[in-house]
Amino acid sequence: MKDKELKERFIDEKTGIEYIRNGDYYMPKLVIEPQRKIILNRYGRLRLEYLKKHKKAEYTILFMDNKLNEHLEEIQETAKKRVEEIIKSLKEQSNLTEEMKNTDQLYWVGMMNVRQLGV
Repeated sequence: MKDKELKERFIDEKTGIEYIRNGDYYMPKLVIEPQRKIILNRYGRLRLEYLKKHKKAEYTILFMDNKLNEHLEEIQETAKKRVEEIIKSLKEQSNLTEEMKNTDQLYWVGMMNVRQLGV
């Protein structure tokens, strides 16, 4: 049997993945592009935890496609807007006004806390 000389590197034509020789084996050269850093709020962290625990495939796809941060930012923004809408509607239902805020601050803060906690 004729010995073939092993190449140091080659690219698989089907997948386009580059392989590098490491001893007797070829290892894929997989590089993840650096992602920009974001600060996750409560809803971003909850979504990330949910994806990791219950939607592992979706998490992996978003991570490998470099779209995880974009997805988490979208979730954060949507949740923030929704919370603001809910608080606004609760203010209107309870007749809390800015004037009440100036005249009876303790009552206004108490009512806002009750509304935010959903009690």
